[in-house]
Amino acid sequence: MADDGLDGLDDGAASVAPAKKKGLGGLIPSILKWVAIGLGAVILIVVIVLITMKIAGNNKASSNVLPISEEYTAQREILDWYTSLGAIRTKSSDDIPATIVVDIALGYKKDDKACSTEITQRSIELKDFLRRYFTQKTVQELRPQNEGNLKIELRNEINDEILSSSKIKDISFLQLDLIEG
Repeated sequence: MADDGLDGLDDGAASVAPAKKKGLGGLIPSILKWVAIGLGAVILIVVIVLITMKIAGNNKASSNVLPISEEYTAQREILDWYTSLGAIRTKSSDDIPATIVVDIALGYKKDDKACSTEITQRSIELKDFLRRYFTQKTVQELRPQNEGNLKIELRNEINDEILSSSKIKDISFLQLDLIEG
Protein backbone atom coordinates (compact mmCIF):
# COMPACT_ATOMS: atom_id res chain seq x y z
CA MET A 1 0.00 0.00 0.00
CA ALA A 2 2.82 2.18 0.53
CA ASP A 3 3.58 1.74 -3.07
CA ASP A 4 0.04 2.66 -4.01
CA GLY A 5 0.38 5.99 -2.30
CA LEU A 6 3.52 6.85 -4.08
CA ASP A 7 2.22 5.75 -7.41
CA GLY A 8 -0.74 8.03 -7.17
CA LEU A 9 1.37 11.04 -6.50
CA ASP A 10 3.64 10.40 -9.41
CA ASP A 11 0.80 9.97 -11.87
CA GLY A 12 -1.10 13.08 -10.81
CA ALA A 13 1.87 15.40 -10.71
CA ALA A 14 3.42 14.44 -14.00
CA SER A 15 5.98 17.00 -15.06
CA VAL A 16 4.72 19.31 -17.77
CA ALA A 17 7.98 20.19 -19.56
CA PRO A 18 7.55 21.51 -23.10
CA ALA A 19 8.95 19.24 -25.71
CA LYS A 20 11.72 20.73 -27.86
CA LYS A 21 10.62 21.64 -31.36
CA LYS A 22 12.52 19.72 -33.95
CA GLY A 23 12.89 20.43 -37.68
CA LEU A 24 12.56 23.69 -39.65
CA GLY A 25 9.92 25.20 -37.41
CA GLY A 26 12.52 26.19 -34.79
CA LEU A 27 15.41 26.87 -37.18
CA ILE A 28 13.89 29.75 -39.20
CA PRO A 29 13.18 32.08 -36.25
CA SER A 30 16.68 31.41 -34.92
CA ILE A 31 18.29 32.31 -38.28
CA LEU A 32 16.18 35.48 -38.59
CA LYS A 33 17.20 36.50 -35.08
CA TRP A 34 20.94 36.22 -35.91
CA VAL A 35 20.54 37.99 -39.26
CA ALA A 36 18.78 40.88 -37.50
CA ILE A 37 21.53 41.05 -34.88
CA GLY A 38 24.20 41.06 -37.64
CA LEU A 39 22.45 43.81 -39.61
CA GLY A 40 22.01 45.88 -36.49
CA ALA A 41 25.72 45.48 -35.66
CA VAL A 42 26.76 46.56 -39.21
CA ILE A 43 24.47 49.60 -39.12
CA LEU A 44 25.75 50.58 -35.67
CA ILE A 45 29.40 50.29 -36.79
CA VAL A 46 28.78 52.37 -39.94
CA VAL A 47 27.02 55.10 -37.95
CA ILE A 48 29.84 55.20 -35.38
CA VAL A 49 32.50 55.40 -38.11
CA LEU A 50 30.66 58.21 -39.93
CA ILE A 51 30.19 60.22 -36.76
CA THR A 52 33.84 59.71 -35.78
CA MET A 53 35.05 60.79 -39.24
CA LYS A 54 32.87 63.89 -39.18
CA ILE A 55 34.12 64.90 -35.74
CA ALA A 56 37.75 64.16 -36.66
CA GLY A 57 37.38 66.06 -39.95
CA ASN A 58 35.99 69.18 -38.26
CA ASN A 59 38.64 69.33 -35.56
CA LYS A 60 41.76 69.16 -37.73
CA ALA A 61 42.94 71.67 -40.27
CA SER A 62 42.26 70.50 -43.78
CA SER A 63 45.53 69.35 -45.27
CA ASN A 64 44.31 69.00 -48.82
CA VAL A 65 43.45 72.68 -49.33
CA LEU A 66 46.31 74.48 -51.02
CA PRO A 67 46.78 78.21 -50.65
CA ILE A 68 46.11 80.10 -53.85
CA SER A 69 47.88 83.34 -54.56
CA GLU A 70 45.93 86.41 -55.62
CA GLU A 71 47.53 86.13 -59.03
CA TYR A 72 45.52 82.98 -59.79
CA THR A 73 42.27 83.88 -58.07
CA ALA A 74 41.48 86.75 -60.40
CA GLN A 75 40.10 85.31 -63.60
CA ARG A 76 41.02 86.92 -66.86
CA GLU A 77 38.38 89.16 -68.27
CA ILE A 78 36.46 87.76 -71.23
CA LEU A 79 36.82 90.06 -74.20
CA ASP A 80 35.20 90.55 -77.57
CA TRP A 81 37.68 90.62 -80.45
CA TYR A 82 37.78 92.80 -83.54
CA THR A 83 39.47 90.76 -86.27
CA SER A 84 38.45 92.60 -89.46
CA LEU A 85 41.59 94.68 -89.95
CA GLY A 86 43.13 92.06 -92.22
CA ALA A 87 46.78 91.35 -92.90
CA ILE A 88 49.12 94.32 -93.18
CA ARG A 89 52.27 93.96 -95.26
CA THR A 90 55.24 96.30 -94.91
CA LYS A 91 59.07 96.43 -94.73
CA SER A 92 61.26 96.67 -91.63
CA SER A 93 63.64 99.56 -90.96
CA ASP A 94 66.80 97.38 -91.23
CA ASP A 95 69.63 98.10 -93.68
CA ILE A 96 68.47 95.08 -95.64
CA PRO A 97 64.72 95.31 -95.00
CA ALA A 98 62.69 92.25 -94.18
CA THR A 99 59.08 91.86 -95.23
CA ILE A 100 56.64 91.95 -92.31
CA VAL A 101 53.17 90.45 -92.58
CA VAL A 102 51.00 91.08 -89.53
CA ASP A 103 47.34 90.41 -88.75
CA ILE A 104 46.12 91.78 -85.43
CA ALA A 105 43.00 91.21 -83.32
CA LEU A 106 41.95 93.95 -80.92
CA GLY A 107 40.33 92.87 -77.65
CA TYR A 108 37.81 95.13 -76.00
CA LYS A 109 35.36 94.87 -73.10
CA LYS A 110 32.64 92.28 -73.71
CA ASP A 111 29.44 93.73 -75.21
CA ASP A 112 30.98 97.20 -75.54
CA LYS A 113 29.16 98.37 -78.65
CA ALA A 114 30.71 101.85 -78.51
CA CYS A 115 34.22 100.42 -78.74
CA SER A 116 33.28 98.09 -81.58
CA THR A 117 31.70 100.96 -83.46
CA GLU A 118 34.69 103.25 -82.95
CA ILE A 119 37.16 100.59 -84.09
CA THR A 120 35.07 99.98 -87.21
CA GLN A 121 34.86 103.72 -87.96
CA ARG A 122 38.60 104.15 -87.48
CA SER A 123 39.72 100.97 -89.26
CA ILE A 124 41.49 102.91 -92.06
CA GLU A 125 43.39 104.98 -89.46
CA LEU A 126 44.25 101.79 -87.55
CA LYS A 127 45.63 100.08 -90.66
CA ASP A 128 47.71 103.13 -91.52
CA PHE A 129 48.98 103.40 -87.95
CA LEU A 130 49.91 99.69 -87.85
CA ARG A 131 51.72 99.94 -91.19
CA ARG A 132 53.76 102.94 -89.94
CA TYR A 133 54.39 101.28 -86.57
CA PHE A 134 55.83 98.10 -88.07
CA THR A 135 57.82 100.03 -90.70
CA GLN A 136 59.73 101.71 -87.84
CA LYS A 137 60.67 98.36 -86.24
CA THR A 138 63.73 96.24 -86.91
CA VAL A 139 63.76 92.47 -87.27
CA GLN A 140 65.45 92.21 -83.87
CA GLU A 141 62.61 94.17 -82.21
CA LEU A 142 60.02 91.83 -83.78
CA ARG A 143 61.53 88.57 -82.48
CA PRO A 144 59.15 86.23 -80.57
CA GLN A 145 60.74 87.01 -77.19
CA ASN A 146 59.66 90.65 -77.62
CA GLU A 147 55.99 89.94 -78.45
CA GLY A 148 54.73 90.78 -74.96
CA ASN A 149 56.35 94.22 -75.05
CA LEU A 150 55.10 94.80 -78.61
CA LYS A 151 51.52 94.04 -77.56
CA ILE A 152 51.65 96.41 -74.59
CA GLU A 153 53.27 99.18 -76.65
CA LEU A 154 50.76 98.75 -79.48
CA ARG A 155 47.78 98.73 -77.12
CA ASN A 156 48.91 101.90 -75.37
CA GLU A 157 49.65 103.76 -78.60
CA ILE A 158 46.34 102.76 -80.22
CA ASN A 159 44.45 103.88 -77.10
CA ASP A 160 46.36 107.18 -76.95
CA GLU A 161 46.63 108.10 -80.65
CA ILE A 162 43.70 106.49 -82.49
CA LEU A 163 40.78 105.80 -80.17
CA SER A 164 39.12 108.67 -78.34
CA SER A 165 35.96 107.53 -76.56
CA SER A 166 36.85 103.89 -75.86
CA LYS A 167 39.88 101.77 -75.06
CA ILE A 168 41.08 98.35 -76.15
CA LYS A 169 42.15 95.93 -73.41
CA ASP A 170 44.39 93.51 -75.28
CA ILE A 171 46.04 92.74 -78.61
CA SER A 172 46.65 89.34 -80.18
CA PHE A 173 48.76 88.57 -83.21
CA LEU A 174 46.85 86.30 -85.54
CA GLN A 175 49.87 86.43 -87.84
CA LEU A 176 53.33 87.93 -87.42
CA ASP A 177 55.67 86.79 -90.16
CA LEU A 178 59.15 88.09 -90.88
CA ILE A 179 60.51 87.27 -94.29
CA GLU A 180 64.17 88.20 -94.41
CA GLY A 181 65.47 88.84 -97.86
